[in-house]
Amino acid sequence: MSTDVVADVIVRPIRDTDAEALGRVHASCWHETYDHLISAAAFERLSPRRMGELWNHLAERGEEYAQFAAVVGGEIVGFVGAGPARDEEPPRARELQFIYLLDAYHGTGIGQQLFDAACGDEPVYLWVAEDNPRAHGFYRRNGFAADGAAQTVPFLGEEIHEVRLVR
Repeated sequence: MSTDVVADVIVRPIRDTDAEALGRVHASCWHETYDHLISAAAFERLSPRRMGELWNHLAERGEEYAQFAAVVGGEIVGFVGAGPARDEEPPRARELQFIYLLDAYHGTGIGQQLFDAACGDEPVYLWVAEDNPRAHGFYRRNGFAADGAAQTVPFLGEEIHEVRLVR
């Protein structure tokens, strides 16, 4: 974990030309975040190319979505997305749908910059893996608390247990 501030970070809206780079970063972040929750066999089904194809769709979302990439030295190192709530009975109108940052940049303030770009100080909610203490700490510092809701979701052919946090 680094506590160095990265001076040359740029947080900017995601572009359709980012799909391939986002696919690589997304795949790396999933490995770094979920290796302790998902089997190595499941991760064998994950490819940066497939994740890039997913980003071709995500990059085309409308204006109601706030999606940003963090760029350091010309390379994407993290990304975030917030948009309309996806739950049937959401606790807030907006949902933080994803935020990922390469491990090498944890503790640098880039995650906070991404979060602020997508959510500001809006009321928002999110789902997070129950066994993800680093993320839980980040969300606590940003005013989130568990509301008691939980779900088990499919992930690469396996399952992850998630809890809902609300601000």
